[in-house]
Amino acid sequence: MDNLSEALEKLKLASTDSATDSVESCLDCLLKALANNNTEASVKIQEMGILPLLPTLLNPQSSCTPKVANIIAEVAKNEFMRSTCVEAGLIPPLIQLLNSSDQEVLLQTGRALGNICYDSHSLQAQLINMGVIPTLVKLLGIHSHNTALTEMCLIAFGNLAELESSKEQFASTNIAEELVRLFQKQTEHEKKEMIFEVLAPLAENDLIKLQLVEAGLVECLLDVVAQTVDGEREEDIAQLKTASDLMVLLLLGDESMQKLFEGGKGSVFQRVLSWIPSHNHQLQLAGALAIANFARNDGNCIHMVDTGIVQKLLELLDRHVEEGNVTVQHAALSALRNLAIPVVNKSKMLSAGVADVVLKFLQSEMPPVQFKLLGTLRMLIDTQAEAADQLGTNGKLVERLVEWCEAKDHAGVMGESNRLLSALIRHSKSKEVVRSVIQGGGVKHLVTMATSEHMIMQNEALVALGLIAALDLVAAEKDFVGANLVSVLHKLLSDERSAPEIKYNSMILICAVMGSEPLHKEVQSLAFIDVVSKLRAHENKTVSHQASLTEQRLTAQS
Repeated sequence: MDNLSEALEKLKLASTDSATDSVESCLDCLLKALANNNTEASVKIQEMGILPLLPTLLNPQSSCTPKVANIIAEVAKNEFMRSTCVEAGLIPPLIQLLNSSDQEVLLQTGRALGNICYDSHSLQAQLINMGVIPTLVKLLGIHSHNTALTEMCLIAFGNLAELESSKEQFASTNIAEELVRLFQKQTEHEKKEMIFEVLAPLAENDLIKLQLVEAGLVECLLDVVAQTVDGEREEDIAQLKTASDLMVLLLLGDESMQKLFEGGKGSVFQRVLSWIPSHNHQLQLAGALAIANFARNDGNCIHMVDTGIVQKLLELLDRHVEEGNVTVQHAALSALRNLAIPVVNKSKMLSAGVADVVLKFLQSEMPPVQFKLLGTLRMLIDTQAEAADQLGTNGKLVERLVEWCEAKDHAGVMGESNRLLSALIRHSKSKEVVRSVIQGGGVKHLVTMATSEHMIMQNEALVALGLIAALDLVAAEKDFVGANLVSVLHKLLSDERSAPEIKYNSMILICAVMGSEPLHKEVQSLAFIDVVSKLRAHENKTVSHQASLTEQRLTAQS
C-alpha cells in the first residue's frame, strides 16, 4: 500500500505537467493495486483526492486514456465510490470518449459508465438525456465484429431499456435492425440470451414492436422455436420459452399484430396456428395467447371463426381438462372469449359446442381460469336468448355463480359472476331462469351489484332485478325484503352522482315492486314520492318523464 500512496502522490504531481511516461507508470501501479484489493485501493484513491484529477487525463489523443477509464471502471465497482465519481465530474468526459475510434478506449469507457450508473435510474436517465443511446447504437453497428464491445453495448442497452424514457430514443435509431442482424449471426446460447434480454424490454414499446417485425425478428424467433421444440437440454427449453414469449409480446402491438395477420393468410399466422395441436405445453400456451392477441378486432375474429380455429382451441381445452395445465386453460379461454365478441360469431361458436367445453372447467379452483370461464360464457350469451335460457336453468352453473359472487378475495371473479348472473336473466327474459336464480340464492347478490362503483354493473343489476320483479315478484319478494332492495333504490335515487340511466331503471323497479304488500309498505315508509317529484325537473327528458309516471303510480297507491 506504500507503493500505492507513492504512486498517488506522483500522479498528483505528474497530472499537472502531463508527463505521459510518469503518469502511465502511476496508472499501472493503481491498476495493480485495484486488482490486488479493489476496496482498499479505492478508499485510498478517494482519500488522496485523485478522482477530480482524472477528467483532465481523459483526453481522446492520450495513450493513457484507456488506463484512466479502466481505473474508473474498477473503482466504480464499489457502490460507495459511485457518487464520488459523479461529483468528480467524470460522466461528461467519459461520454465524449464514446465518439473515439479506439476500440480499447470505447470498451473501458463503456465499462466505466456502466459501473458508475449501475442500479441508479437517475444516473441512467442522465445518460439518456446526454444522448448516449444513439451513440451506442451506432457503435454496435460499426464494431459488431468486436465481441467485448458488442457485449458492453448489449449490457448498456439492457440497463437503459428498463427506463420508459429510453424507449422514444431507441425508437428513433436503427436498434431493431442492428439487434436482428446480430441475433442472426449468433450460434451460442449465452449470446442469444443476452440479445433476448435487450429485446424483451424494448418490445414493450409499440413503435419498436413494429420495427422489430419489419427487421425480420419474427422469422428468427420461428427458427429458434423450430430448432428447440424437441430439445431436452435446459438451454433449449429456456430458448423455446423466451422466443415464443417474445413472439406473443410482438403481437400486443396493433400495427405489428395486423402486419403479421395479413388477412389470415400470413405465413407467421399459419405457423403460430400449428403450435396449438403441439405436444409441447409452452407452444400450446404461446399459440393460444397469440390467437387471443390476433383476436383483437372484429374482422380478425370473424375470419378465424370461419376458418375453424374454434375447433382447435376446443380440442386443446379438452386435452387440459385432465392434464390441468392452468396457464394453457387460461390462454385458450382468453382466445375463445375474444373470438366471441363479434355478434355474428356467437351462434357459430355455440353450435360448435363452446359452452359445453367451457362448462367442464366449472370445478376449477384457480381464480384466473374461473375469471376467463365467466367472461367467455358472458360474451357467448350476449343477445343469444336460447343459450342464456339453457345456461340459466343449469343448476350446477347457477350454484357455482352464487358461490363465486362471494369470492371477496378475488374481485375479478366476484364481479364477473355477478355480471353473468345478471346476463342470464337479461338475455333469456325467462321465468324459468328467474326461478333458477331465486332458488339458487342469487337475488341478494344482484341487489349488492346495484350498489357497485361501476355504472355498467349497476345498470345490468337493475335491469335484471326489474325482470325478476316483472316475471316472478311473488317468488322474489322474500329475497328483495331480506336484501333491503327498497332502501338501496332510495339511495340510488337520492344520490346526485347517480347516472340518468341508473335513476331511470331504479324508478322502473320501484313501480315493478309496488305489487308486493311488504315492499309497498317499505316504499311508503321511505317517502319515495319526495325524491321522485324532485326528479321531474331532471335535465334528462327520459328521467323526468319516468319521474312523472312513477309519481302518479306512487300517488295512486298511497
